Amino acid sequence: MELFQLSRASDVRDAITAGASSRTAQQGADVRFLAGGTTLLDLMKLNVERPGRVIDISRLPLDKVEATADGGVKIGATVRNADLAQHPLIRERYAVLSQALLAGASAQLRNMATTGGNLLQRTRCVYFRDTAMPCNKRDHGSGCSAIGGFNRTQAILGVSGECIASNPSDMNVALMALDATVHIQGTRGERAVAIDDFFLLPGDTPERETVLEPGDLITHVTLPPPVAGSRSVYLKLRDRASYEFALASAAVVANVVDGKLDHVRVALGGVGTKPWRSREAEAALASIAPDADAFARAAADALAGAKPQSQNGFKVELAKRCLVHALKLATAPA
Repeated sequence: MELFQLSRASDVRDAITAGASSRTAQQGADVRFLAGGTTLLDLMKLNVERPGRVIDISRLPLDKVEATADGGVKIGATVRNADLAQHPLIRERYAVLSQALLAGASAQLRNMATTGGNLLQRTRCVYFRDTAMPCNKRDHGSGCSAIGGFNRTQAILGVSGECIASNPSDMNVALMALDATVHIQGTRGERAVAIDDFFLLPGDTPERETVLEPGDLITHVTLPPPVAGSRSVYLKLRDRASYEFALASAAVVANVVDGKLDHVRVALGGVGTKPWRSREAEAALASIAPDADAFARAAADALAGAKPQSQNGFKVELAKRCLVHALKLATAPA
């Protein structure tokens, strides 16, 4: 870990002003915000992140979960994952989010990790975390060691010739299925970004993972009102039962009316370079009777664009089966 300056933001504007002094818009910029620190501090110890200044935002008044006037919910950026998972509004109205949070990390980490930090969670690719190895995400232009190297856990959707690193978050997969909106304040004012637009595909710029610019601060996330009668499920498949990242996961929100799917949202985890919303699966399921054949067709459509590497081809079938089972759970009679 290199030397850095630590200061505490007195308010949101103070944090934005300090953050705007960052030299670049890429991850790993010169100024970083610190809330729970469960990812940032790890990467600083590994010299993957080397900020010259760290701004503590943990005491800003962004730690509330509140119902909104339209029946949705507002989640502050510094709400702890453990508190969010157990909050009555979340457990009762957005079960898929509670399930996803409880499936992630350990109890100790959930007690520290925050909503905003989870949105910005970095990949667990071994080459990204090892500064002795080439990695385009960490050092653009150096190459992607995972292509042709150890890639069993890497992405099969949204990959490019520059990067195949998978996004590790469970929470963000659920937020995708819930049509979440990320609210940001920066030097240019406030803006709201749909979560699917918040994350960027690696393309030719794998070092840039989100739309955030220097000085931008995530203040909260909003969820729309739940669809009446809908049920939601998060299913995670992994190598071991606890404290492990997904090989494949599925978040499903579905509502069946008169024997047909009236509303369905599908998101996948563990298989994408970002939390993966599958509009292909949603289109295949629209207004049809929920049955095993329909689920299998939707799963095939969801993985049709997969580009597996030498060691992770199994993820194609694993993700299909994960999605099919999640759809069965979400549409089973109450």
